[in-house]
Amino acid sequence: MGDQTNETVHFKIQKERTKAGDVLMRVYEAMSERGYDPVNQIVGYLISGDPTYITSYNNARYLIRMLERDELLEELVKYYVESHGPIEGE
Repeated sequence: MGDQTNETVHFKIQKERTKAGDVLMRVYEAMSERGYDPVNQIVGYLISGDPTYITSYNNARYLIRMLERDELLEELVKYYVESHGPIEGE
């Protein structure tokens, strides 16, 4: 096995953008309806993996646990990058 410390590892996830996006929006709405700050609660879940950050109202906790956290993070990063476009000068 050769020295691979200078090579970038490719990380690929199956494309389920609509599913992850739908789940995020449904969870966001459920959190808002219950009076929580949905951004803070979802971030807490993504960082810790603790599902108790997400309300069980409208099956939000069940829905968010149907997906891996890396799928949700991928969706968030893609959306951010796509909505902000390329950096000027590049």
